[in-house]
Amino acid sequence: MSAFYLTTPIYYVNAAPHLGHAYTTIVADAMARWRRLRGDRVWFLTGTDEHGDKISQAAAKAGVTPQAFADRNSGAFRETWRRLGITNDDFIRTTEARHTAVVQAILQRLWDAGEIYLGTYGGHYCFGCERFYTEKEIVGGNCPDHRTPLTWIEEENYFFRMSKYQGWLIEHVERHPDMIRPERYRNEILGFLRDPLQDLSISRPRRRLEWGIPLPFDDHYVTYVWFDALINYVSALDWPDGEKFRTFWPVAQHLIAKDILKPHAIYWPCMLKAAGLDVYRHLNVHGYWNVGGGKMSKSIGNVVEALALADTYGNDAFRYFVMREMTFGLDADFTEEALVGRLNAELANDLGNLVSRATTLIVNGGGLRRVPAEDELGEPERTIRSRGTTVVPDVDADMAEFAFQRALGRIWELVRLLNGYVDLTKPWELAKRQDRRLDVTLYTLGESLRFLGVVLAPFIPAAAAKIRAALGDTGQPSLGAATWGTLPAGTPVQKLSGLFPRVEDAKTSARREAASARRSAPAAHPTGASAHPTGASAHPTGHEAEATGRVSKDEFARLDLRVAEVLAAEAVPKSRKLLRLTVSLGTEQRTVVAGIAGDYAPADLVGKKVVIVANLEPVTLMGVESRGMILVGSASEGRLAVLTLDRDLPPGARVT
Repeated sequence: MSAFYLTTPIYYVNAAPHLGHAYTTIVADAMARWRRLRGDRVWFLTGTDEHGDKISQAAAKAGVTPQAFADRNSGAFRETWRRLGITNDDFIRTTEARHTAVVQAILQRLWDAGEIYLGTYGGHYCFGCERFYTEKEIVGGNCPDHRTPLTWIEEENYFFRMSKYQGWLIEHVERHPDMIRPERYRNEILGFLRDPLQDLSISRPRRRLEWGIPLPFDDHYVTYVWFDALINYVSALDWPDGEKFRTFWPVAQHLIAKDILKPHAIYWPCMLKAAGLDVYRHLNVHGYWNVGGGKMSKSIGNVVEALALADTYGNDAFRYFVMREMTFGLDADFTEEALVGRLNAELANDLGNLVSRATTLIVNGGGLRRVPAEDELGEPERTIRSRGTTVVPDVDADMAEFAFQRALGRIWELVRLLNGYVDLTKPWELAKRQDRRLDVTLYTLGESLRFLGVVLAPFIPAAAAKIRAALGDTGQPSLGAATWGTLPAGTPVQKLSGLFPRVEDAKTSARREAASARRSAPAAHPTGASAHPTGASAHPTGHEAEATGRVSKDEFARLDLRVAEVLAAEAVPKSRKLLRLTVSLGTEQRTVVAGIAGDYAPADLVGKKVVIVANLEPVTLMGVESRGMILVGSASEGRLAVLTLDRDLPPGARVT
């Protein structure tokens, strides 16, 4: 049994939990559940950061004490995680006595070692970030994160000799290439460290700020909120002598959003080194959720409430969407329509339909009467078994890299394979003929459902538990139970329908109908071999509209044409013409459906750089939501050719 320690940031209690907080906590929960599924000993920590200027100011505005304000909002985080089914092992608050004691002990250790000194500093300060910004970091005189004016503050404070550790930190990051991941954030930190590292102000005078942990060697000052907050990762483990600290700190991994990269990748390692503690193993950094074209932010007013989404669509659908939509490390765009699209196409159509069909066929077909002999398995059954035996190690490797989107993609390849298997084998016809192969087919479906009920447990736990319960398993899942071919004959099966009901509201319907109408309209093109969009506009019958009119320059300028790299391609089930493509636009990934299966095998497209129309409304084709159209050329004989580049351009580059 391996030990595994994972932390989220401790969330600032100046506002209620939103989508950004929920994403970080949900992916941490999925990771903790996966590691428990493997049989590891897991400690999953989250909590709240409750000191500092922002809390003091927000409490005064609300007419309550800082402690009362922190109690209320910390409770809101705890309740949100309970309602979202988060399985954290501990919840720490920086106002707890256990945390205060450790912060003061570490401060005293550093003071005694000469790592802290009294000095004077002046700089541009952001009260929202509770930190000073250098001239290089300031954007137009404003905080680069909050976009608000900075305040010049000059005062006497205590400083941590962080500059002393610059050379050591550079060497440590270079010697441990996976310490900060994905790699782009490691490179960002190494780039920052090319400039001289300044010492860190680690106090605030109590004449200006009372709400904080007093310095143990000078109670005229309180601890800077970041120096206080980062220490939660060890104070929660009962540092220095606790059994949890000895067990879990050597395998510590932190999970953060990119806006707090610098404190975690620079301040924290230097603090640990100076205090004589080992540095964490990994810092895992994710991107922003963008809403309306910009980073989600309370100060900007585009916050998406997490509980409202979960209450509307269900915890599992919400969990699935955020993990499937965002490529870990990159930014992602949030729209409610995209959430509904994935729910309908992948959860309702793909998984829900499979579970309903399979359980109904098994029950109506007489149950799981026997385990088929090896020589009874045909090529379809061997393909499913082969795919099943590779899913667990592949997903495990993906999860080790926090590649949640890729892990779910692998599982969904199996789900779609199984839907195709039902269509291929037609168990209802086997039952009519009393064909002995019916037992082979039903057992394969039962075994596949049991397998999915296990491997999906970290991602959509409630739905996975229902799948397992439909096969009589109400215990805790374990990867040991995912071994292929161990389902006993006679296992009771119950019909399970409506696992993920489809969602269709008037707003979504109207938008999709409008998008479909726009895409069905004729498009202008030159005579001869024509360049025109396909993909989201492709009809199931494969007819392409002929264009005869002209477009103005202004009309053409409304199209956002982008270079896209094809990362994956697969046939759309039940369609002879449509391919489902996963494409990269540099900062995001999208699904695009293209009507080119008659001219391209999926493998022929992977790695190609194509051009897509990127600013079209999403549309659903054969149960798959498509977000864009690929440009192709068509010759007189009707064959299609995807437009590619004669020179290399990066994904996301504009085409004009």
